[in-house]
Amino acid sequence: MDQTIIGSNRRIDPTRRAHLKPDLTPDDNDRVEIGPTDLAFAEWKAAGIEAPDMPALREYRLSRLQEQIRKHDCAGLLLFDPLNIRYATDTTNMQLWIAHNAARACFVPPEGKVILWDFHNCEHLSAHLPLVGEVRHGASFFYFETGDKTEAAAAHFVDEVIDVMKSHGGANKRLAVDKIETPGYVRLVEKGIEIIEGQMLTEHARAIKNDNEIRAMRCAVHACEMAVEEMRYAMRPGVSENEMWAALHAGNIKRGGEWIETRILSSGPRTNPWFQECGPRIMQEGDMMAFDTDLVGTYGYCCDISRSWIVGDVAPTEEQKTLYKVAYEHVMTNIGLIKPGMSFAEMTAKAHRLPEEYRALRYGVLAHGVGLCDEYPCVRYPEDVEAHGYSGTFEPGMTLCVEAYIGAVGGLEGVKLEEQVLITETGCEMLSTYRYEDALLA
Repeated sequence: MDQTIIGSNRRIDPTRRAHLKPDLTPDDNDRVEIGPTDLAFAEWKAAGIEAPDMPALREYRLSRLQEQIRKHDCAGLLLFDPLNIRYATDTTNMQLWIAHNAARACFVPPEGKVILWDFHNCEHLSAHLPLVGEVRHGASFFYFETGDKTEAAAAHFVDEVIDVMKSHGGANKRLAVDKIETPGYVRLVEKGIEIIEGQMLTEHARAIKNDNEIRAMRCAVHACEMAVEEMRYAMRPGVSENEMWAALHAGNIKRGGEWIETRILSSGPRTNPWFQECGPRIMQEGDMMAFDTDLVGTYGYCCDISRSWIVGDVAPTEEQKTLYKVAYEHVMTNIGLIKPGMSFAEMTAKAHRLPEEYRALRYGVLAHGVGLCDEYPCVRYPEDVEAHGYSGTFEPGMTLCVEAYIGAVGGLEGVKLEEQVLITETGCEMLSTYRYEDALLA
């Protein structure tokens, strides 16, 4: 069995700890661990933003998961989603590729260190993380990787998981699983394992951030907004939507950000209806240009904000101003409503009501949680509660994105605005601070 990778090859040379970055990670130009660049650290220092304590952040996140495991009386939590693996271990490995090729997994026990099944020959990627107790191989059981050996590969993996469950949970056969390929699920059921919905555990664990985790998110938001400013500098008539988006992506990457989940940027008539992705369209003077960052930035944290701008040095039309003002009022009113202890249903009932002409093309949610990506909860519009809504309550430490899309059916253009906020003991604190357009609010 090719499994445990421990001992001297999992230890970090202690002399490398002599010099640390502001986030208490090694200041080593040749390190394996990804992270913010010197540009990001310099910008945070200039802005008075404190970097997180990364070792402490990792311990907090693992403790949140283990609290949920014990609460639901499980022998452990089996993770395949790369963002859940990141939350549990802070390891990264080809995150987008792994998102559609389930070649990594980890087992989180009720107490103690995590077992990571990584891609082959990738032990070095987690050698700096003391919360990873073992590195194994063999979590790949999908057709591209294992072909006609898929059933056997799944059986081998599941047998390993069951052995680990016994060592941590004794006779407890309850296992929380977030996502798993069908052959693995079938094998677990055949072996008498009671499978619990693991996404419920991970979403509720990830929902509450402590001060240290908020520092990491503040860093990611600031880096994103600096990249947004570079995108704004690139905007002018004659530039394509794709060139605009490339500026945002470049700004994120050069600060140590990681990827962008979508490519939602559009201009002129492509802003209505929403969700059109950036393309080769050449922007014209006077166009409305709108975007949603959906950006996974430094430390793997998401910055999800939206803004809408006028292309070129021209005054907005009255229609553009109307769309923008409605969107701004919608977002700001709803942020002002949110308080700890408020139920999602109460927010739906009290939220700013869109004028009738904009309801058909409303955005999918009034607000949603945010962390390493979009997370629990989703708060729905009144029209969508019956089909998609669920119960819950806002709590201090939750981080949310509050948003609006305003456009009429058959309208010429639309406006998208979105803010990222932290729920405190008394209300909401803005995490995103990128400016709004005075000319559109006039």
